[in-house]
Amino acid sequence: MRTTLTLEPDVALKLKKRMAEQKLTLKDAINQALRIGLETPESKRKKPFKVEPFALGVLPGIDPDKMNQLLDQLEVEHYIQKFGR
Repeated sequence: MRTTLTLEPDVALKLKKRMAEQKLTLKDAINQALRIGLETPESKRKKPFKVEPFALGVLPGIDPDKMNQLLDQLEVEHYIQKFGR
């Protein structure tokens, strides 16, 4: 397959360096780089992250959606105990 390819300057420099080191033609160097880049070995594929839900065990009367309010209240009470009014 014939195509026109525009390379970024840094990529072109790396490609020229590889061509010189391994005595490759432009075609061979590009094909080699593309083969390496397009391969996705099974061992490198990450397992999907799975969230396992669990019960918080919150006591009756405590709304888990208002934990910030509870924390604020506890901080105020601690401050009052430590420094007084």
